[in-house]
Amino acid sequence: MRFDLEDVGTQNAYKLLAATVMPRPIAWVVTQDAAGRLNAAPYSFFNVMGSAPPTIAIGILGDPERGFKDTARNILDTGEFVVNLVPERLVRAMNVTAIDAPRGVDELSLADLATLPSARVRPPRIAESPVAFECVSLSSVVTGPAQVIVIGRVLTVHVADDCVLDPGRAHIDTPRLDLVARSYGSDYVRSRDTFSLARPLWRDWPTGEPTKLSSDT
Repeated sequence: MRFDLEDVGTQNAYKLLAATVMPRPIAWVVTQDAAGRLNAAPYSFFNVMGSAPPTIAIGILGDPERGFKDTARNILDTGEFVVNLVPERLVRAMNVTAIDAPRGVDELSLADLATLPSARVRPPRIAESPVAFECVSLSSVVTGPAQVIVIGRVLTVHVADDCVLDPGRAHIDTPRLDLVARSYGSDYVRSRDTFSLARPLWRDWPTGEPTKLSSDT
């Protein structure tokens, strides 16, 4: 079935994108406004966009009543933020920080989350998160009414000590991170069900060029 997104309306456009582009990693973003007030909120329109320089992007949808969300406003005003990743043990706390609280409310306090100072940016990181990225804004693109894509450069990565296998080679025990991702609706997925698939190399094809693969029936 064909859906022209100019015709289906904003709500259905969101449903089509969120139900088909999944799983999506969760950026649990901590920001700080110019007055020093903290804000935390999760966003699943998020991913890594490059490694030279290390780059991430977050899509922050607008609030239908307030316009720019606190996260977007704080990043636009200060240029700094911390992206924490979400393990399964913290999903309930993460969900608390998704509450539609009034401006200026500290969601970290609502969720009873401790923080640790960041090394290179003002906003702190969530102490129990196994991974945190300290970021500065490279650029932002306003894509709609109070909807913005933030492109950030990762300055520092914090990884829980017990999840680091070899610091010198940056080998991480990814399964031990136990991260979750967003699915569709209010559903989430775990990162435990994985499989391996080696990337093909041109030099390994017997004829020197790729051939069509067929599956067993």
